[in-house]
Amino acid sequence: MTTAHTQGGSARRAWWWALFALGIAGAIVFYLLTMPRTVPASELPQHTPDLANGKYIFTAGGCAECHAEPLDKCNKPKIKDETRLGGGRCLKTDFGIFNVPNISPDKEAGIGNWSTLDFVNAMKRGIAPGGEHLYPAFPYTSYQRMTYEDLIDLKAYLDTLPAVKSKVPPHELAFPYNIRRALGLWQLLYVDGKAFTPDSKASAELNRGAYLVKGPGHCGECHSPRNSLGGTIQSQAFAGARNPEGKGKIPNITPSHDGLGDWSADDIAYLLETGNTPDFDAIGGLMVPVQENMAKLKPEDRSAIAAYLKSLPPLPDAVPKKKGTGEDEEQEKESNGSGGETSDGGSKQPDGAEY
Repeated sequence: MTTAHTQGGSARRAWWWALFALGIAGAIVFYLLTMPRTVPASELPQHTPDLANGKYIFTAGGCAECHAEPLDKCNKPKIKDETRLGGGRCLKTDFGIFNVPNISPDKEAGIGNWSTLDFVNAMKRGIAPGGEHLYPAFPYTSYQRMTYEDLIDLKAYLDTLPAVKSKVPPHELAFPYNIRRALGLWQLLYVDGKAFTPDSKASAELNRGAYLVKGPGHCGECHSPRNSLGGTIQSQAFAGARNPEGKGKIPNITPSHDGLGDWSADDIAYLLETGNTPDFDAIGGLMVPVQENMAKLKPEDRSAIAAYLKSLPPLPDAVPKKKGTGEDEEQEKESNGSGGETSDGGSKQPDGAEY
């Protein structure tokens, strides 16, 4: 019995040592796979910042809508001043609450100490200074498609804005979403840092529209459905999505019967300029500030966006309406705020926040 007992103890020890070794190996693999992947300084071009273009990209990207200090409650879209980027908005999602950070030039509360390379790594790779992974509530999965020149111009423009000394509370996320390091695995799936590549077979207008939609405009972040990991489902890109912050849904903007199929490119450009639909209705909800930014773009850029949207493959709604209940219509009215105002696509739906 003594011999058997000894052998049994040795077997248990060997088993525990094997588990320990496996745990160590797993930790090493996890560490290596989640290491921050950054843009080397040598990759940045020699480019003199263009502040006018930086301001234009700031507008096209709708930076103020998320990062400017909210006028009232943190989940309300109205802001105090689009130049005061003290953060403070809160995005309520299935993963928890994301509190939008201060990106003003303040050196303590904001990004005043960030270099241009730091900024590029945040936008292209989702990596903050020090190697911290950023949550994709900040839509770097779209911003990664932007050119280095536009990013350099944008950072230079941000540096001219007022420094705001406002501390933003940390995100309120449950386990396991509060493990930032694990975002490195997520980024392996959705982040490659590659800039938009023009289609040699497409016109200059279509390529410009595609760049604005896929890059600074980050339209797919709201208008595409997401999987259980929070990544956009590319096979249903722009076909609409559930509103992550509440009732209703975000409309299909592909040229299908469920989306913009009955709209001409001029109709879409007109909506982006005026906020009015072809049937004499007006947009509402969270799409309003987006449209107001689009109205500040050059007419040829609004036309390019419209042309690109009309060139997309027509797709059915990614979030089908519930037939015969009337529930969707009521939810859509509630999420738009008031009585029947519409968002883009002719559906009574808001353009919700990305997450």
